[in-house]
Amino acid sequence: MNDDKPFYRHHVFFCLNEREGKDCRPSCGKSGAEAAQQHAKKRVKELGLNGPGQVRINKAGCLDRCEEGPVVVIYPQGTWYTYVDTTDIDEIIERHLVKGEVVERLKI
Repeated sequence: MNDDKPFYRHHVFFCLNEREGKDCRPSCGKSGAEAAQQHAKKRVKELGLNGPGQVRINKAGCLDRCEEGPVVVIYPQGTWYTYVDTTDIDEIIERHLVKGEVVERLKI
């Protein structure tokens, strides 16, 4: 394996953390994050973008950007996004993962 090249072209992590209690910080898990992650995973597979050397969609625990959430981070670039719905997820997939463009309106 070449140590200079990442295993995945894009490794995408969706925060799915859920906080409990009425006075706790916001949490991505309570903002539809799991459905968004599943949508992204399905869409990436439909587009044939998944697998080694391509794109991997993963679940993550707390990424500690709770007040900006829900959040997703894409490595190796280290680009952070927030989103509202699957339309935003589709835009991130199409523009960032497929075309290599940063989606400025969703970037945090």
